[in-house]
Amino acid sequence: MASMRDLKGRIGSVASSEKITGAMKMISSAKMHKAESALRRVRPFRDQIQNTIDHLISADAEYSSPLTEIRPVKRRAIVLLSSDEGLCGAFNMNLFKRTLEIINQARMAETENPVMFVVYPIGKKASKFAQKLVGDNVDVTADEMTAKSSAEDIARFTGELTREFIAGKVDCVEVVYTHYKSASKQILATRQLLPIAADDLATGEKVERNKPYLFEPDVNTIYNEVLPLYVLSSMQEAICSNRVSEQAARVMAMQSANDNAKELLDELQLEYNKLRQQSITSELLDIIGGKVD
Repeated sequence: MASMRDLKGRIGSVASSEKITGAMKMISSAKMHKAESALRRVRPFRDQIQNTIDHLISADAEYSSPLTEIRPVKRRAIVLLSSDEGLCGAFNMNLFKRTLEIINQARMAETENPVMFVVYPIGKKASKFAQKLVGDNVDVTADEMTAKSSAEDIARFTGELTREFIAGKVDCVEVVYTHYKSASKQILATRQLLPIAADDLATGEKVERNKPYLFEPDVNTIYNEVLPLYVLSSMQEAICSNRVSEQAARVMAMQSANDNAKELLDELQLEYNKLRQQSITSELLDIIGGKVD
């Protein structure tokens, strides 16, 4: 049984931990609101790009782009998003499990020609995890991108992925991230970035076909100028959504740690009070009985 001195030390330690987790929760909450504002600023850009594509599709004209070319998948790129820091519960682990599921499912479905995976980790945790995946059919491409990279870095990275797809170095690009629904609900998601699926382009609101539109220089040229922006907006939305989800997961983890600290503190305080009462009772019995050592 622990002594009163040991319990007093543990009570002080747990009380300090409670203050730390409470402060970390407040900091993560502020970061979550900031990241959520950034996500809201990205969505109008994506909506406007989608609106432009809707008008182009509604026009009676032919258009084509190398970004929509569907070809046999020999090299499959996976952009794995994660965090730079820990203390966010199972946030990173769930992303890693989803990546392993994608790779294992492809391995089970392989016939004569195995698919080569190219993993692009974004975030320090993803970089450490990706190094363990390197094998016969998995390659890892390191990049300067982190979980806190700026919009310029995101645009550069997305442009490199687009050029590699057009050059035929990869045949498919997917993004594994956590989609932010609310502060209490985040969903694992896998988004196909390239090639751009026709169903994704047709998800916008229907436009009225009886309105005349003049396109300058022509529909196909504008189409090929807009699609790279569509890819960029999809990547920006995925990264921003993952950032908000990370902070939301950290808020929940710190809240759980704070609650556990309070519960443990109550238990330790109760045990300390019992030992203290037992010591007082023993001393009173000695006094009443007139015991002399």
